[in-house]
Amino acid sequence: MLRIHFSSDDLARTRFAEEPDPMWELNISLHRLQRRDASVLFGPWRREVASSLLGATRLLSALSPARGYTCDFLTPPADRDLAVQTEALRATPRRRLRIELETFERLNPGTRLPAWSAELATGSTRLLGRLADTAHAYFDAGLRPYWHTVHDAVRHDVMLRARQLAHGGWEAVLGTLHTTARWEYPVLSLGFPVEQDLHLGGRGLLLQPSFFCRYGPTALFDPGLAPVLVYPIEHRPGWERPCPDSPARRSLTALLGRARALLLEAAADGTFTTTELARRTGLTPSNASRHLTALREAALVSSRRHRNTTLHTVTALGVSLLDGCPLPLPA
Repeated sequence: MLRIHFSSDDLARTRFAEEPDPMWELNISLHRLQRRDASVLFGPWRREVASSLLGATRLLSALSPARGYTCDFLTPPADRDLAVQTEALRATPRRRLRIELETFERLNPGTRLPAWSAELATGSTRLLGRLADTAHAYFDAGLRPYWHTVHDAVRHDVMLRARQLAHGGWEAVLGTLHTTARWEYPVLSLGFPVEQDLHLGGRGLLLQPSFFCRYGPTALFDPGLAPVLVYPIEHRPGWERPCPDSPARRSLTALLGRARALLLEAAADGTFTTTELARRTGLTPSNASRHLTALREAALVSSRRHRNTTLHTVTALGVSLLDGCPLPLPA
């Protein structure tokens, strides 16, 4: 059982990550591979990518086993940017490496560290560089082709949680993060492989939705690190495949044109800026702005100014057109 202890200050500082964290998704998806996950949700993905990832997992798997403790330094916080995270990985201090490798041996008595871990404990820049390069190779082969799906699923979960928060407060949100979640202020209890207490101490909590997280929430082991709770989100089976070209999708594209149909579908997940919608659809910001103007004039999208940007959301009329399979976003 994991028990997270809140104060009123912690609740005030608790927030959601709006995007998937590359290193958390990398490590947790690696666990799916190691467990030979044959489930309906992840079995097809595993069969699709396993052969191309054999050489890209060996180093990481040694420090991120399918069960038990994974070294905390493999999931550095860095604003959901893989390049920044791997640079932080390369700069991991020697003292932290030594402590976490000792923790690994203590908490995973049935798992032997490889011989090269002794060199890593000295702060070897060579090995840290190899770990960072391995992370990039794994991400490119196993996650990047699916990252739009991962990103959109996480954003969708955050939008649903935001509605929960608006209508039911933190009690509605924290009590439904997982089937094992129990919220009795000031403690959130969750099913966990070991007994662990996390005292937030006024720091608040980052709630990180995870696409590849499957069986239960997870967290960093070191209580001195910035508190984060990674929890699983819902999926649709077949997420790894492009959606069939349904008659509804063909009709929508024929009616609006592909660019405007893509923008309408992308905007349906919430409220976004022009730049965000351009990135999600692969359009340039200027083209996205032009097509959004046409959608707004047709009453399919509503737009409002907020400080120095414009926020767009789908209208009720726009939602009524979005029947059938979602339009695939370009990589």
